Amino acid sequence: MLEAQGSAEALRVFCRAQGINEVYVSVSERNQMMAESSMTRMIAVLHSANIRVEALLSSENADEGGKHLEKLLDRVRTIVQFNRSHSREQFDGIHLDIEPQQRPENKGPGNLRFLPGLVEAYRQVRALAEPAGLTVNADIQNKLLKGNLDERRMLLSALPRLTLMMYELSSPDDGASIDTKRQKVRDSSQKFLEMAYEGLADGRLAKMVIGLRIPDYEQLMPMMLQTLDEANHGDAHYLGWAWHSYNDSSQAPQ
Repeated sequence: MLEAQGSAEALRVFCRAQGINEVYVSVSERNQMMAESSMTRMIAVLHSANIRVEALLSSENADEGGKHLEKLLDRVRTIVQFNRSHSREQFDGIHLDIEPQQRPENKGPGNLRFLPGLVEAYRQVRALAEPAGLTVNADIQNKLLKGNLDERRMLLSALPRLTLMMYELSSPDDGASIDTKRQKVRDSSQKFLEMAYEGLADGRLAKMVIGLRIPDYEQLMPMMLQTLDEANHGDAHYLGWAWHSYNDSSQAPQ
């Protein structure tokens, strides 16, 4: 999408209008990396507005190690090499979307058999990225916050930042009032933050971004994100909100 003429400028306008200071952009599709010229132009346009740019890298099975993890690490190395080749237009970070929970053997409440492999993938990406000056963040589902103390410590120690995908609390046609939707956002965000850090006092644990998505709220999205901030601004573990996603935003009813 961002390779089309004027698309990076349109994203910059959107980010400015919504108070967004960081984006994560998918840089590969069907195992094909975005053209280098498109990446440099996109980064230059967004950096001109002081917007950080993270390379979004996805995998369903990097937690299994072996060739699956190596494939992900090769993409990280590609981003590291891209930055080394460009003194000005550089990515600021890596954003991971690893989804072992999508595989049938990992479904079901309390089934966190994949967690050690997932954490190992996070750690190996971090080991490549941080020495190259790249931050690392990862999308997670709330299932991961329901683990025991040791499991949550393992997860929250793996990366400096995590993004909780807090989806499907509401829908545009559920008949609920705006106040009810806002209360769900308040209650659920506070519940998940408390759940994540309960019994853990280490100051080096990951900070948490909370993501909401356009299909759940459509034109109410800015209000719901503001509600997130209002509810959690006093929590030292809360790092802010994420808007998922720009592609959906351009298609949402106005």
